[in-house]
Amino acid sequence: MGRFGAVDVQYPADGGARAAVVVAPTAEFGELIEERTHWLDDVAEYRPGAFYERELPSLRALLAEVDPLDLLIVDGYVDLDPAGRAGLGAHVHTAGLAPVVIGVAKTAFYAATHAVPVTRGRSVRPLWVTAAGLSVVEAAELVRNMAGDARLPDALRRVDRLARGAT
Repeated sequence: MGRFGAVDVQYPADGGARAAVVVAPTAEFGELIEERTHWLDDVAEYRPGAFYERELPSLRALLAEVDPLDLLIVDGYVDLDPAGRAGLGAHVHTAGLAPVVIGVAKTAFYAATHAVPVTRGRSVRPLWVTAAGLSVVEAAELVRNMAGDARLPDALRRVDRLARGAT
């Protein structure tokens, strides 16, 4: 049995950060077997081009409370361009938080011409998929086959809600 996770982090207006993870036994995320959140009081300021400095500490703290994952999906890009400029997912991968990291971005990034567009449900707006530890083609297929019939897979909608503090 594998362990497949998806994470998200939100930053309330009054400060701090809430990180969330959902875990499933299969890459389809059809059944969630664990949900967890972690609050971090001190958060780095946002710096363009260094978003990982803000997000990575929350993810490290959160994932330290979870059994090791075989695959982790992050909200954003693994790499920001075809030359491999590191995005959040690459930093997560380099930090050893999971051997396979898939980035799923909701908006296109101008330099990420290598990202694979994935359309789901009835939406014509794609998700943009990048990966480390797995080919981007395999990662896109995994995202395409995740549970749910909406543009955003059910597990990614759920982890977003948890990070926002909703139940």
